[in-house]
Amino acid sequence: MNLQRLIEQYISYQRSLGSSFITNAGILRAFGRARGPRASIAGVCVRHVDAFLGRTRPVTMTWFKKLSCLRGFFRYAVSRGHTTTMPLPKVMPNRPPAFVPYVYTRGEIRRLLQAIEAHPQGNSILEPATIRTMVLVYYGAGLRLREATNLTRADVNLSSSVLTIRNTKFGKTRLVPLGLQLTQVLVQYNHTRPKGRPANVPFFTTAVGRPVNGRTLARNFRIACDRAGIRRTDTQEQPRIHDLRHTFAVHRLTSWYQQGADAQRLLQHLSIYLGHVYLQHTQVYLTMTPELLREASQRFERYAGRERRHA
Repeated sequence: MNLQRLIEQYISYQRSLGSSFITNAGILRAFGRARGPRASIAGVCVRHVDAFLGRTRPVTMTWFKKLSCLRGFFRYAVSRGHTTTMPLPKVMPNRPPAFVPYVYTRGEIRRLLQAIEAHPQGNSILEPATIRTMVLVYYGAGLRLREATNLTRADVNLSSSVLTIRNTKFGKTRLVPLGLQLTQVLVQYNHTRPKGRPANVPFFTTAVGRPVNGRTLARNFRIACDRAGIRRTDTQEQPRIHDLRHTFAVHRLTSWYQQGADAQRLLQHLSIYLGHVYLQHTQVYLTMTPELLREASQRFERYAGRERRHA
């Protein structure tokens, strides 16, 4: 069977199960393009997969992501009788250390916003007001990259201070309540957009009214980080927009500990707010920064001290 046709069939199959399958679809289509439009699934061999994975380059988590995606596809192909073998590497390289997201300090967030306002991108179709507002939404609501770029005017209920996040990473829809300050930021931004726009148009737009492209936003964000002096030296991967989501979670947990709240109980609420399927995905934030560990430790010591006095 034609490789590219089978890839599209597999993508449709995964999406029929409720998965958005966006990243993996991109990987598989790239593999299909690398083999060519006339390639058949039966003609794929290990060297083709090795070439696509990039054996000669340093092995990263992206390498393993591609491998996992191809493994799922070939299992599907074998189970449907389209091929009899899985042409995957026989020897696995060592996994690189787990990537640790960057957690911005509150001071860095302020410097980042100042850099966006002070240095407009003259040749960019993204206005400083759009970049600044989106950064505040990522940090203040913990959204994923596409969750903000996909927002329509109908999804942003400013009177109720609620965002409707549709077709998320796991194909679900969730409601995200907003604080008063963030709502006011969105109200101010909305006033800068043309009046009378249909409800189904993007909420965040470029200077010419088009949807915001994630790559363009990321490029402008990286420029602003450089101007604000926000860099990391522990890895080649520099601070990303997605790290604002991690920062939101860590700062929220730290605030709960500082307020004396039951952070372990509230963790379940945070998990739902972030749209995580499993609580374990949220629990990883509990060990991400020294400040958070210190607050948790101090809270435990206070709790243990009360227990000893009442014993």
